[in-house]
Amino acid sequence: MSAAASFPQTIYFVTDVELDGPDPSRNSMISFASAALDVERGVVGTFEVNIAPLAGRSPDPHTAAWWATQPLAYEASTHDPRAPEEAMIAFADWVESFAGVRVFASRPLMLDGVWIDEYLRSFAGARVFGAPWEGRRLFHGAGLDIGSLLLGLFGWSYAQAHDVSIPADWLGGHEHTHRAIDDALGYAHVLHRALRISAEQPKKNEDFRNVPA
Repeated sequence: MSAAASFPQTIYFVTDVELDGPDPSRNSMISFASAALDVERGVVGTFEVNIAPLAGRSPDPHTAAWWATQPLAYEASTHDPRAPEEAMIAFADWVESFAGVRVFASRPLMLDGVWIDEYLRSFAGARVFGAPWEGRRLFHGAGLDIGSLLLGLFGWSYAQAHDVSIPADWLGGHEHTHRAIDDALGYAHVLHRALRISAEQPKKNEDFRNVPA
């Protein structure tokens, strides 16, 4: 048995959000989806929900104008919305149904992660980011930014990692439609492929962890 086999199973929750504006203090999250990824088995579960806009907030005009160019995605993101508290508690319960080390992942982390963290904190007593606090601890650590992983894997510049268009085969046939579940599944396929490529690379002498093969 290799040393790696002694580590707990890791599940990556690859998550995509859809919004009616850029500001979590003024606008609302209208939809999100998450694909639970096991590196050995692939996607082992999905979660998708549309959320009613928050009281006292209004859509950003520029975002609304952009959504007007995406009528099918907007319809998919807004029909049959659930109350925010109901949606986020259901999501937290779904995440906790998976055993092992649970890791939040997205592209970019500082968009999807910040919005999900805000809604979890506000409506489910939970957080995305695993800093010490007294609420529900759904995830381990600070989350994984998929673009940053690609940067380290291929030696890209920062701009290349965060502005690159992902090829269709890397998205696993999941077209980036701005429907949350399509985009989450596509990025889950990107992460799965990147992690498998990383695992197949030879061990590096510079690895200060010096983990046995």
